[in-house]
Amino acid sequence: MRRLPPLAAVRVFEAAARHGHFTRAAEELGMTQAAVSYQVRLLEERVGHKLFFRTGGGVRLTDIGARIAPLLSGAFDTMEEAFRAVRQETESVLTISCTVSMAANWLAPRLGAFQVTRPSLAVRLQSQNQLVDFAREDVDVALRLGHGDWPGLTSHFVMRDALRAFASPAFLAAHPPIRSVDDLLRLPRISAGDEWWSVWRGCFDAAHIEDRPTPGLRLDSQIMEMQAIMAGHGIGLLNPLFWTHDIAAGRLVSVFGETVFDHRSYWLVYPEHTGTRPKVKAFREWLLAEAAREAASDPFGNYEYPAARA
Repeated sequence: MRRLPPLAAVRVFEAAARHGHFTRAAEELGMTQAAVSYQVRLLEERVGHKLFFRTGGGVRLTDIGARIAPLLSGAFDTMEEAFRAVRQETESVLTISCTVSMAANWLAPRLGAFQVTRPSLAVRLQSQNQLVDFAREDVDVALRLGHGDWPGLTSHFVMRDALRAFASPAFLAAHPPIRSVDDLLRLPRISAGDEWWSVWRGCFDAAHIEDRPTPGLRLDSQIMEMQAIMAGHGIGLLNPLFWTHDIAAGRLVSVFGETVFDHRSYWLVYPEHTGTRPKVKAFREWLLAEAAREAASDPFGNYEYPAARA
C-alpha cells in the first residue's frame, strides 16, 4: 500500500516550488493564497520538515524542499503525458451507436462521405437496438428512436420513423387483391402483434376494424422482417427510406395506402458536456446537413420536424 501525503497538498507544493511564489501558484490552481499556505503547511507537517523559506518577494525552497521538488515535477510531467496520450487517442476515434436497421440501411452507406471530410478520424459504428449508457460505455454519439427528451443528453432531430406495408410479388400473386384495411388484416402478417401495426391502423381511421393477429413470425429487426417479407411469408411494415433499392427493383411492393409515421422519430444524441468536442461537432454538422439535403428532395415529409405536421 502506498503511503502518500494528500495529493492536493503535493500539487500545491509542486506549483509553488515551480513559481517560487505562493500567489502565482494560487493563480495557476484557482485557489486563494491562504489555501495555498494551508496546503503547504499540511504537507510540511506530514513530511516533518520545513519546505519553504519566505523571502521578500516570494518563497525559497529549503534543502529538503529542493530535493523533493524536481522529483515531483517529473512525476507530474509523466502523468500529464499519460493523460495527453489518452486524450489524443480519444479524439482520434468517433464511436457511433445506432439502431440495427438504420445503421445498416441509412447511416453506413453514407458514412464514407463523412470519413472523406475527416480522414484523420477513425469512425466506429455499433449497431444495437438497446439504449446506450454514455456514462458506462465507450460511445460518443448515438442515433436513437424516441421523442428527443432524454435527461442529460442534447438531442437533434434527424428524421421521422416512416411506416408502410410491403409484400413480395409472389405473396400478392398467391392471395386475393387488397382493397381495404380489412382485406390486409385478414392476411398473414410479419410481427402481427407489434405496436407498429396499431400505429398503422390508427393512421387509416381503422380503429373500428377488429385486428386478428394470427400466430406467425415475430422478429425484432426490420432487416429480418424484410427478409421474411421477400421470402413470401407475409405482409410487413418497413421504413421505406431504408429499402429504396429493393423497392425500386420490385422486390418489395407497397401494399396499401401511403406512408404513415410512428409517434417516435430518430434523433442524434450525446451528453450535454461533449457537444463542443471537435469530433462530435464535426459529425453533428455533417449529419444534420445530410438530413437537410435529403429533405430537399423528399416529398413525403420524412425529414420534417414532427411538430410541423398536424
